[in-house]
Amino acid sequence: MGAQHNSRTNPEWETHVILNVYDLTPANSYTAWCGLGIFHSGIQVHGKEYGFGAHDFPASGVFEVEPQSCPGFIFRCSISLGHINMPPSDFRLFIEHMASEYHGDTYHLISKNCNHFTSDVAYRLTGKTIPGWVNRLARLGSLCSCILPESLQVTTVKPEYHDFSEEDGAESVSTVTTEIDDAEQEKHLLSPQESAGEVAFIKEPEKN
Repeated sequence: MGAQHNSRTNPEWETHVILNVYDLTPANSYTAWCGLGIFHSGIQVHGKEYGFGAHDFPASGVFEVEPQSCPGFIFRCSISLGHINMPPSDFRLFIEHMASEYHGDTYHLISKNCNHFTSDVAYRLTGKTIPGWVNRLARLGSLCSCILPESLQVTTVKPEYHDFSEEDGAESVSTVTTEIDDAEQEKHLLSPQESAGEVAFIKEPEKN
């Protein structure tokens, strides 16, 4: 589903579309200069940041956090991708429909990762994709699958959904609990950890 373009305009609906990029490993400090690195990215619209993470369930893997503060990752930089004029309510419907296309159990480090998600969102909203260097390692991995271990496609995040009424002013999000196995530390790269702040998964629109 593409962005819903509203024929009306309102200065209060104007918002920048920003890509927030994070380092998944301190090793990026030594490799980023040559255009390589392992990065997470989130897309910031209307004051919130949205990302995509893996879990083992056929439900939304799209989550919401405060901008530039995705738990478990190291913030690197922000990149402006343009701006849109869209009511927050329309954007909320848009991101909920995106959540229905990005289930946690469909996450794949090479073919459908967090950077594929942010590039897809950016393109639907602005007609622009994210810079190539952000997801270059995934493209290299698609050419040589031995670059990245298969185990990195798994995660430890389990979404728990809670219903909120619109009368209470709450939005369609869910809280998250994490279960971490120290013996599988490398798996943590794929999912936001709750230790540094709260992560809320976007709930998909109800099917008729």
